[in-house]
Amino acid sequence: MSFSIGGASGGLGPRQAIESFGESVDGRPFDPRIVSRLMGYLVPYRLHMAASVALMLLSAALTLMAPYIIKVAIDENIATGDTTGLLRSGALLTVVLVLVCACSAVQHYLLSWVGQRVLADLRSLLVHHLQELSLGYHDTHIVGVTLSRVIHDVSVINELLSQGLVTLLGDSAMLIGTIAVMLSMSPRLALLTFCVLPLMALATLVFARRAQVAFRYTRVRIAAVVGDLAENLSGMRVIQAFAQENASRERFEEVNRENRDALIGALSLSYAFLPAVELLGMAATCVVLWFGGQAVLRGELTLGVVVAFLAYVSRFFDPIRELSQVYATMQAAMAGGERVLHLLDWKPDVVDAADAEQMPAIEGRIELRNVSFAYRDGPPVLQGVDLIIDPGQTVALVGPTGAGKTTIANLIARLYEPTDGAVLIDGHDVRSVTQRSLRRQIGLVPQEPFLFTGTVADNVRFGHPDASDEEVVAATRLANAHDFVSALPQGYNTRVLEGSANLSLGQRQLLCIARAVLADPRVLILDEATSSVDTVTESLIQAALRNLLHDRTAVVIAHRLSTVLHADQICVVHQGRIVERGRHEELMALGGLYRQLCSQQLLESESAP
Repeated sequence: MSFSIGGASGGLGPRQAIESFGESVDGRPFDPRIVSRLMGYLVPYRLHMAASVALMLLSAALTLMAPYIIKVAIDENIATGDTTGLLRSGALLTVVLVLVCACSAVQHYLLSWVGQRVLADLRSLLVHHLQELSLGYHDTHIVGVTLSRVIHDVSVINELLSQGLVTLLGDSAMLIGTIAVMLSMSPRLALLTFCVLPLMALATLVFARRAQVAFRYTRVRIAAVVGDLAENLSGMRVIQAFAQENASRERFEEVNRENRDALIGALSLSYAFLPAVELLGMAATCVVLWFGGQAVLRGELTLGVVVAFLAYVSRFFDPIRELSQVYATMQAAMAGGERVLHLLDWKPDVVDAADAEQMPAIEGRIELRNVSFAYRDGPPVLQGVDLIIDPGQTVALVGPTGAGKTTIANLIARLYEPTDGAVLIDGHDVRSVTQRSLRRQIGLVPQEPFLFTGTVADNVRFGHPDASDEEVVAATRLANAHDFVSALPQGYNTRVLEGSANLSLGQRQLLCIARAVLADPRVLILDEATSSVDTVTESLIQAALRNLLHDRTAVVIAHRLSTVLHADQICVVHQGRIVERGRHEELMALGGLYRQLCSQQLLESESAP
């Protein structure tokens, strides 16, 4: 048995996570509060949006002019044999159509220009906010679901802001203008044409009610797909190691199938609604032909008026079809906007005080005064912990899995706030200084080393971006990493693949130590770096750690007996309390939990084949 670190896992799959954090298909079809907040992201581009709206209104006006020009050409030019007038009408119609195309092209360019910037702004804002959120948020939210917020939900919000609202305004203007022109030309024929509107209103009402739930449900399902996919990719090594490819594939296929069915259900509503609009449009066309034709035969209307009416009927139902699509976009945007705003409104558990000061240069004295901690709505993890670490000391935290060792380390780095008590460094309550100034003087070497995609040199200088190449090499030498880095195909310029697939676990750990060396922190937090490597690599890492720990205050979460033997103080953590403390010999003589943990470790070593 080894000294271990661990904690309770959330145990949430993508679907359970979605249900646990407010994902619901319920919601208002139009929420002014959400729309008003989202509209705020258009403010920096208000001039471009104003120009787009102006072009849209001009395009609508010109579009309404075209049938009237045709009416004039038929009734006043063709009917009287006015060739010159017909030429003028044709030229005017050509100019109008060209202007419509030009206005439409420029308008769509402006909308795309604004849309891409709003999309980038929203995603940057979300990523910035996610970086400010405390670990408590990231520990309880599945990465894939968060990715769905940043990628998919922001996309549908952008469609509403940059396209949907302008389309809504333009189509509304087109409808009102069409109705006004038709009533001015022939009130009776216009009213007969509008007799289909009650049926249109009924079809729209049925579509709206069903679409509200359907399109919101699609947002929930796509989040589940992204969440499950991210989980599968992250756990691919485990999936293959246990030959569970089929089970994982079946689970993803189930989630993917549910997403497919949700999308088909939502699209089916649109595909049923659009033919209904087409049918009613054809019915209105028949009304115009029948009653308008009879009026022409009786001499009550001219042929040009009927032809213009037929064109206006088409223009009357085109906006209605587009408005149905805008409604679908609005439903998706309401759901996406609600979730994105919910994320943006999530308050960090750790925030700088209004009067927070810069942390001065740290000497390294750490004190925990009666510290207690509990996660949100969870049981206590730490209870009344008192601990003093003098500058330059190495303190090892040992104990069973879930005892609270990692929580103590996280509180020192102020990744969490204590529920009660205080954490002080050099006499400064960590809550009284800015997080950035504190953490820039604290180094972390994790048990599971994490490297970013980029070059080896970029990873080493991650905590000190301005470091020279000579400083990078010096840091890797102290970390015993220079030899293996030099042997890489491009040396320090070798790119680290995603997941550090081209480096061994030990090599990754040595680079993490080199990163900490280069950052030169006064306080180090080490999550035992040798717990999962072979003996040869362990000796390299142990030597590198001795270089790293020299003259620094260190808190080591210990997993192996070899680490605690050299610690200035050993704290045995059990059920959220420090139950024993002292040096190795003192604790062994005490005959308590520490001796029991050591005995179990030695017994396992002796019985190992």
